[in-house]
Amino acid sequence: MLLQPLAAVNPVEEQRARWERKRSRTAKELVETEQKYLEQLDLVTTYFVTILKAKGTLQPAVREGIFGLLESIHCTSQILLLHLERGHLVLGLEGFCQKLELYGHYAENLEQAKKTLQEQLKKNKAFCRFKKLQESRPEFLGWQLEDLLPLPLQRLHQYKHLFRDLMENTSQDSVEFQYLAKAVKSVSEVSQWVHSTSRSHENSMQLLRVQKLLKGQKTKVLTPGRWYIQEGWLMVVPTKGEEVKRKMFFLFSDILVATKPCHPLHPLNSDKFSCQAVYPLSQCTVDKVFGHTQSQGGLLSLSFPHKTLLLMSSNQEDINNWYLNLTAAIRQLKARPTFVHQKEYLTEQPVSSKDTHTVQEMCQDL
Repeated sequence: MLLQPLAAVNPVEEQRARWERKRSRTAKELVETEQKYLEQLDLVTTYFVTILKAKGTLQPAVREGIFGLLESIHCTSQILLLHLERGHLVLGLEGFCQKLELYGHYAENLEQAKKTLQEQLKKNKAFCRFKKLQESRPEFLGWQLEDLLPLPLQRLHQYKHLFRDLMENTSQDSVEFQYLAKAVKSVSEVSQWVHSTSRSHENSMQLLRVQKLLKGQKTKVLTPGRWYIQEGWLMVVPTKGEEVKRKMFFLFSDILVATKPCHPLHPLNSDKFSCQAVYPLSQCTVDKVFGHTQSQGGLLSLSFPHKTLLLMSSNQEDINNWYLNLTAAIRQLKARPTFVHQKEYLTEQPVSSKDTHTVQEMCQDL
């Protein structure tokens, strides 16, 4: 019996078949996850927003402050899912991209929404009871309102990967590829917007935390454009025959703050730090005196026009982190254009804590 020769496999057709299989799986995943996402949004819009509007348990401004654009986002996803289920990807993406800004604005208000929610739970007993009752419904499956509010931002992250996977497995000659490429670009831009919003909020929380750690109000940490970078204990090596002193340092994008702990028996400030000096980084240069090798710790030299600060740590990794962060902050600070006239430059270092409110911000981001 003679065996028939197998037909030659066309590698191009085989590759196209693999792309189509991957594309089909991703398209199915997009629809299924969108359905699940809408089910979760339905819990908020149906059992909270709609009923709260009817009951009047919350003032309209307060209700808007908590839920904001969630109804609009919900409507946008309903339309997207309708087109996806009908196989109209281009129509779905076209309308969806026009509404993507909703996610950016929603992210900008999310932290304030959480704060408003907590305030209402503390002072509005009727709303507190209503919230517990709604969350006890079987449809919630143990979810709380606090868990559901961030859902749009989580979904935005999923969109980015799903749209990209669809694009990579779609022929570049097709109309769908062009719309997918636009969707990927738009989602990536809004994702960056959301990330920047989140990072800005985290930075504000760090600045506020450090401000509360410092005794008194003379040292102004909370300043627009300032970014928190690092904090930690370092040994200050004197230039003369004084003893080495251990101090807590806080590094920001434009200043380095040196502090010492308040007396542990102080009735009000036992857990705080007293600011001793604020060093502007705009005229600072950093050198690593030793600590270049895998030795124990290292010594940094911070040079200012009228002051040299020697900082030491016994931890090699710690001193390296300080060196990298200091040099990066100074480089970014000096790379930005400055509009300060020469006569306005500070001529003495360090700046005392009482003068820190005059330090001008020259760096907005690292």
